[in-house]
Amino acid sequence: MTDTVLAGGTVVTAGGSFPSDVAIDDGRITAIGPDLAPDGGEVIDASGLLVLPGVVDVHTHVRLPSNEEPKRFLQDSLAAAAGGTTTFLSFNNPGTGISAAGQRSLLRGMAEFRERTAGESAVDFGLSAVITGQQDDPIAELPALIQAGVPTFKAFMVYDFRLPDAELARAMQVAARHGGMLQVHCEEPSIIDPLVEHALAAGDVGCRHHALCRPASAEASATRKAIELAREAEAPLYIVHLSCEGALEVVAEAKARGEPVYAETCPHYLTFTDALYDDAEESEVIKRVISPPLRSGRDVDALWAGLRDGILDTVGSDHVPDRVAIEKHLPAPPFPEISNGGPGIETLLSVTWSRGVAEGRLSPERVVDVLSSTPAQLFGLRSKGAIEVGRDADLVLFDPAARRVIHEPELHHTSDYTPFEGLEVQGAVRSVLVRGRVPAPGTGTFQERALA
Repeated sequence: MTDTVLAGGTVVTAGGSFPSDVAIDDGRITAIGPDLAPDGGEVIDASGLLVLPGVVDVHTHVRLPSNEEPKRFLQDSLAAAAGGTTTFLSFNNPGTGISAAGQRSLLRGMAEFRERTAGESAVDFGLSAVITGQQDDPIAELPALIQAGVPTFKAFMVYDFRLPDAELARAMQVAARHGGMLQVHCEEPSIIDPLVEHALAAGDVGCRHHALCRPASAEASATRKAIELAREAEAPLYIVHLSCEGALEVVAEAKARGEPVYAETCPHYLTFTDALYDDAEESEVIKRVISPPLRSGRDVDALWAGLRDGILDTVGSDHVPDRVAIEKHLPAPPFPEISNGGPGIETLLSVTWSRGVAEGRLSPERVVDVLSSTPAQLFGLRSKGAIEVGRDADLVLFDPAARRVIHEPELHHTSDYTPFEGLEVQGAVRSVLVRGRVPAPGTGTFQERALA
């Protein structure tokens, strides 16, 4: 018996688009083809709509539930569902609510993450653990963590919890030998730190100086170093939130050599430029204190070309649910103390589709590839990311002709602002299924993963 048939829509995959029905039974796709019989199940009319695989957002910093704010994880998962994301991976870096004990050990951090998020998500989710220089012996724990279904890890080359270069190389090597992959935040501290010290000494403490102290050269230099370390370690490497042409060129060189180097960018880098730091009020600049910062129009154009040409593999939200009332309050502290990041888990699909497909930069198939298929493949989510028989019925009914303007009060995330406020977008999510079910509190399950 078939539980549900999506009838009359246009299925969009990374390989092509075609009119088709989709049948679902017990949470899985059981048939794809014309005129599928409902066999007693529910029929959902998808006429005039696109049927997309659910978005797989592999870069989020969703906050853990706490006694003071028990619904933050759930609320952001509901926001993900509203925006067409059916699976997300979250980091447990300092600032996400992980305990001091969880920060000291990868295995304790994983156990705490799983315990505190059980039953707390409307969509499927997983963990990418964060390796820091402040942990007891994180590299020794990598094999056990990979065995437990957490095969991807993030390390930072900046901040006080950065991983020194030698340890970064060792983490790459150990992870690779046991079936894991390191994700690296690439910014060069030897370039950034002196600029920060000079700015503070000169009294330049305002929000806009954050961006001025993090030039594109720092990102490109660190990206080259990370790739060189990965090459020596014979390890795969995933570059997070790539924002500039210089770093893109380094990735292109590595790909041309046939190295297993992958890179993502984010919707804010595809949409905005550093001009927003020039004239805006401090109350607006603080919303865009992110690392790396926004770049030039030339960088934006290069990123779109990189997505089109396959140099960039994925687009992730880098969702940080900060609030202007709390984490980004005014009067602001000196810029090094401002919380980095901004919300985006709910706007990932709509902004990427609108700026990409509606404005003629990418095909619908390529957007599905970078938002769903490739993230699922790279991060070991083998039942996700594609509309194929046997895959999870994670599906989005999407109206490509709809137009709307993004406004904060209409979003569902735990932030109190959106960096995309007032942006007109084309395309809207009409309905979402997670393993054949309408997302609701507790629908989502933790995803244990293994890399191909």
